[in-house]
Amino acid sequence: MSHAATVYISIGSNIERERHILAALNALAEHYGHLDVSSVYESEAVGFDGENFYNLVVGIRTEESIATLSRFLKALEGENGRRRDVPKFSARTLDLDILTYDDRVGVIDGVELPRSEILTNAFVLQPLAEIAPEELHPEEGETYRSLWRAYERGQKLWAVPFKWQGRPISPRPA
Repeated sequence: MSHAATVYISIGSNIERERHILAALNALAEHYGHLDVSSVYESEAVGFDGENFYNLVVGIRTEESIATLSRFLKALEGENGRRRDVPKFSARTLDLDILTYDDRVGVIDGVELPRSEILTNAFVLQPLAEIAPEELHPEEGETYRSLWRAYERGQKLWAVPFKWQGRPISPRPA
């Protein structure tokens, strides 16, 4: 009997944001079933001048390997018009990143776990702390809630009203 891993995935878009985030949520729900979904946060582009991003984090349970999951996410980005021939810091239709896969640590099948952005980007850490406040960061050994409370960088982000499947998912009720 294989074990279902708990996986957290960040979703971001700054081109036709609503359309691409809805497409990602629909595809993830269809493929993985229940999603634990954070509020949707709007933030300024980091590392380049561009339209504001929408970002959120979803939690899934899967028995897929990291490699299989990573391939699925890359294919989903591609289906949504994500281009790979542009600079790292640029506008994007859809950005899907595996943040954590259970408590695995290291580069596994080309995926950095846990993803370093958890500790550096408010638009990753805040939604992660929202849906997994008591989970421990696999390397830091601290809860995401306490990491978010201690977060000092001055990135501005704010929860925005967002509906999925006909119901409001953001801002998430406290």
